[in-house]
Amino acid sequence: MKKANGKRFNDDMRPEYDLRSLGPGVRGKYAGRLKGTTLVALRPEVAEAFPTADAVNEALRVVMKASAVMRRAKASPKRS
Repeated sequence: MKKANGKRFNDDMRPEYDLRSLGPGVRGKYAGRLKGTTLVALRPEVAEAFPTADAVNEALRVVMKASAVMRRAKASPKRS
């Protein structure tokens, strides 16, 4: 494989690997770490606003609390 400038690419990959030397694969090795979590992909502009996962969680808790207050306000009849 040649680069555009004419220099050859140094490829250190072997043409063939012995997969037996890698040992047995373990399916779901790290799956236990994800128990009880929900992964969500954030858009880049949203991710920039929240430096940590805790910041995202706190903002969502505030939104949940505000929406619960609004639901209660709409559900309760107004007294005059």
